[in-house]
Amino acid sequence: PPSPPREIQNDNEAHSKWLDAHYDPVANVYTFSSCIGKFDSLPSSSHESVLLDLPAGVAAFLMEQHEPRTLAVAVASGPFIYVYKNLRPYFKFTLPLLDINPLEKEVWEQAKEDMIDPLTLKEILGRMDPFVNLHKLQSLKRQTVITCMGTLKKNMVDEDAVSCLVIGTESADILILDPEAFTILAKMALPSVPVFLDVMGQFDVEYRLTVACRNGAIYILRRDSKRPRYCVELSSLPVGLVRVHKSIVAACSDQTLQGYTQKGKKLWSVSLPATPTTLSLMDQKSRGFQAVLVGLANLEVHMYRDKNLVNIIRTQDVVNSICFGRYGREDSTLIMTTKGGGLIIKILKRTAVFDGGDTSPGPPIAQSIKLSVPKKTKLYVDQTLRERENAVGECKARTAGHRGCDCCTPSNLVSVGLFSPLTTAACSPAPQLPPSRYCRVPMLVPGLSYPIETYVECLSNKGISDLIKVFVLREGQSAPLLTAHINMPVSEGLIAA
Repeated sequence: PPSPPREIQNDNEAHSKWLDAHYDPVANVYTFSSCIGKFDSLPSSSHESVLLDLPAGVAAFLMEQHEPRTLAVAVASGPFIYVYKNLRPYFKFTLPLLDINPLEKEVWEQAKEDMIDPLTLKEILGRMDPFVNLHKLQSLKRQTVITCMGTLKKNMVDEDAVSCLVIGTESADILILDPEAFTILAKMALPSVPVFLDVMGQFDVEYRLTVACRNGAIYILRRDSKRPRYCVELSSLPVGLVRVHKSIVAACSDQTLQGYTQKGKKLWSVSLPATPTTLSLMDQKSRGFQAVLVGLANLEVHMYRDKNLVNIIRTQDVVNSICFGRYGREDSTLIMTTKGGGLIIKILKRTAVFDGGDTSPGPPIAQSIKLSVPKKTKLYVDQTLRERENAVGECKARTAGHRGCDCCTPSNLVSVGLFSPLTTAACSPAPQLPPSRYCRVPMLVPGLSYPIETYVECLSNKGISDLIKVFVLREGQSAPLLTAHINMPVSEGLIAA
């Protein structure tokens, strides 16, 4: 990849936008971005609790409105959610059991009562004798585990409002839990196992869930929808997912950073110099600045605003987790943990300003992409030569044709998507019918205007105006690509009569 510009190369020098607050290469902190959070109003005392399984996520939320309003911390681990208040164990929630295969349940019941021997059970289940003897006396159950977790405001958007827990499970389900009773308020099914989750909105009003799954797709769910509303097929497996304003940004394992709308339409894609390891959101609320921080395998952390690279931070080891927010008295603190267990803390200077433009050297990447322009055919070349040689005659013939009709009214059709505006010339208004119901048009190139002329015939003598509907269709398809209505005035011939 090209070398970064000078202002980025000297990021670690005196004029860097970051202050090195702390670095401990042997802190023994091994975690991921989903297991790091910034919480206010927590006790200053430290507390350590041993989990039975590896954590899958951590989130802080308010469980109740009455005073004193104590912030609770939820830790997802295995099939459990451990809730802490004042950094002390408060409640443990267990995921509900899944449905059991009836055939397997019947076979195990027979083995429990010694009605079948282990060989028969082995033929049915494909298990070994020690496994059968060990588990035949235990109760049969099917348990799932938590893969990701987030929070959703209950009915208000305030920072200190009550929030619900949103969890994704290994059984490809999304569960929304009540903050007080920890009952399941809503359940949604996904085609694959969720790994990254982003939540927006309020549960009692309207909310939107953006979920990245193991099958390399992003699914978007809304309120009262049991199935995903939109689906985004990524180019490879996702490494991280964040929401910036109204856009969705995903880092993929094929060294790309991609942006999408809330409905799944792709906006842009940026090639990264190395494989991404983590993705996090940088939200500087005091200045209204939002960007994404991408940890890379080449010992760098890139900051992107939309698709523009605005800053590069070099680290001593590969970064595994990133968290930006308030830490102590500083509002803009960047906390990172490395692959070797190191801890890095940087503070953003109050005078730091990030330019909105792209700081990567050279011309934009899109300029080097070649357009797929078809070759000119012999028919096209002959037609252009004929029009060039007879330009005066063609102009006179068209002018004479326009003067021979009662009225010539140009109308503008504004297109959407990939189609450019089309300008048509329609004649003889009022309730009309064109002699030819359709006309073929060439390939439409965005940014150009195409004059398309036709004649319409007045079918009524009542002297009223009417609409002409124009449809643009692709050959062989019945669904229109574009629909436009042309308001035709009253025919001048009928007015004169």
